[in-house]
Amino acid sequence: MENDNIIVLTDEDGIDVEFEFCASIEYEGNEYVVLLPTDDDDGEVVILQVMEDEESDDEDEVTYVGVDDEEVLQKVFDIFKEQAGDEFDFDE
Repeated sequence: MENDNIIVLTDEDGIDVEFEFCASIEYEGNEYVVLLPTDDDDGEVVILQVMEDEESDDEDEVTYVGVDDEEVLQKVFDIFKEQAGDEFDFDE
């Protein structure tokens, strides 16, 4: 299937947004996902923290939370660049 790496997230306004899943990164005991918006041509990735959804009865259900800490964002992005350097063209 061609769209295996496409996930749809709903933003705070209830709008569905498609992303290409690029990587899952563990940093300091937390899990993060690196996503690329499918409708954005600037090539900037989105990094979200993966949290267990405590309100759900499904223990596999997760919530993706924005990361405000610039240092954490940079560290996760650096790990992503190291792991995916052959797959993506990173502008410095």
